[in-house]
Amino acid sequence: MLLIDKLSGKPVYEQIIEGVEKNILMGVYPEGSVLPSLRELSVTLGINPNTIQRAYRELESEGIVYTVPGKGSFA
Repeated sequence: MLLIDKLSGKPVYEQIIEGVEKNILMGVYPEGSVLPSLRELSVTLGINPNTIQRAYRELESEGIVYTVPGKGSFA
């Protein structure tokens, strides 16, 4: 589960990146597992889907996750 502190001085997308990285290291998202969808996280966290998309793109550019069009993002 990702926790976002909207009162933190840290941007929300960076908090998502750190949360996903932490969950991967802790085994919450094992290698090859699908990450929550943009819509699902948007509703769950109450934030804009574009913010989540930005975080996922950053994670993908760092090689931490990969995206399969039409299937989702994977750890």
